[in-house]
Amino acid sequence: MTPSQTHAGRIALVTGASSGLGAEFARILAAGGAKVVAAARRADRLAALVAEIEAAGGEAFAVSLDVADEASVIAAYDAAEQRFGLVDTIVANAGVNAEGPAVDLSIEAFDAVQTVNSRGVFLTVREGGKRLLAAGGAASRGRIVVLASMGGVKVIPGLVAYCASKAAAVMLGRGFAYEWARSGICVNVICPGYILTEINENNFAGESGERFAAKLRRKRLMPIQALSPTLAHLTSDEAAHVTGSVIQIDDGQMI
Repeated sequence: MTPSQTHAGRIALVTGASSGLGAEFARILAAGGAKVVAAARRADRLAALVAEIEAAGGEAFAVSLDVADEASVIAAYDAAEQRFGLVDTIVANAGVNAEGPAVDLSIEAFDAVQTVNSRGVFLTVREGGKRLLAAGGAASRGRIVVLASMGGVKVIPGLVAYCASKAAAVMLGRGFAYEWARSGICVNVICPGYILTEINENNFAGESGERFAAKLRRKRLMPIQALSPTLAHLTSDEAAHVTGSVIQIDDGQMI
């Protein structure tokens, strides 16, 4: 197997794939030879991503998905299986945020963050794991990665709802890893630091962004590709002995 085919034979579902990290993960997995199911709510963005992957010689399929809705999650896996077969590689990446002091945060905003970042992870991972377990021996190929945040292990001022949801995501990942350890399914969590993506580029633009970056240990934000090598490893056959890990990738931001 060539280095470019590290994920040959794998069928991967990536949530939140319409932009940012999710789209990057879909590209990485497709470049490695996986058949990719790109899942999110923005159909136009997914269509563009699928076209990009196919133009590069990969295989991809777009599926509409609301991670907070159980029926939508089940339907997404059904569609993936009908198109490619059993999903053995899952990246639970979809997430939202709500900024501001806790006393000013509406309960609606709080609930919205928990619904996507915690419930969404639970539904996405549980459904994929359930199908792998039902497949018997195929479960040992299971590779699941939960995208949490350094906010899941460290308080980020003004992001109390987000931090709480990402702490839940961390423990969901570890809990699933514990329950499924003997099946061979590997479940791991990545906790990124501040990354420059299209979603937050406006927040980090200009002098205010420069001042923020200057306060970081290495005086820079991480590029969107910073997580790719770890993601690629954790979703490959070579990660058969890695499960229940919570991996910080923050460029020293938490030191």
